[in-house]
Amino acid sequence: MPLPSLGRLGSRTNLKADPPGRHRNAAKPVGDEVVEDKELTSYLAALAPDADPESTGTGKRFGEAQVYQVRMNLIASQQLKELAAERDISPQALAMEWILERLSWEGQASSAQNRRESDALTDEYSFPAGSFDGPLLPR
Repeated sequence: MPLPSLGRLGSRTNLKADPPGRHRNAAKPVGDEVVEDKELTSYLAALAPDADPESTGTGKRFGEAQVYQVRMNLIASQQLKELAAERDISPQALAMEWILERLSWEGQASSAQNRRESDALTDEYSFPAGSFDGPLLPR
């Protein structure tokens, strides 16, 4: 009695094995390499520049900026939304504007404080104007 074929059967009635080219795990012939479409590659490269500072692809940075998350209570959040609506800007833009203004103000105040401290460390002393114009008092 002949033994049945151990290959994959094409159908129940056909006892022949499928041809070797139709197997999923069969090795690809050497000549069937993937050819790169150079025109498509150059087109896509032109659409997506290499160094895009506005990219959030990594999720870490937006250009050179950093993202901060701020939690506010309900009343403060509502007040921010109302003020932003009056100024016709988004609440995020208004909050960022305020933060940048405050940082600028803090920087100016810090530099003024540094100037006062450096002036206090000098050997110079200024007398009030007119302090030596009057007569000397006898002792």
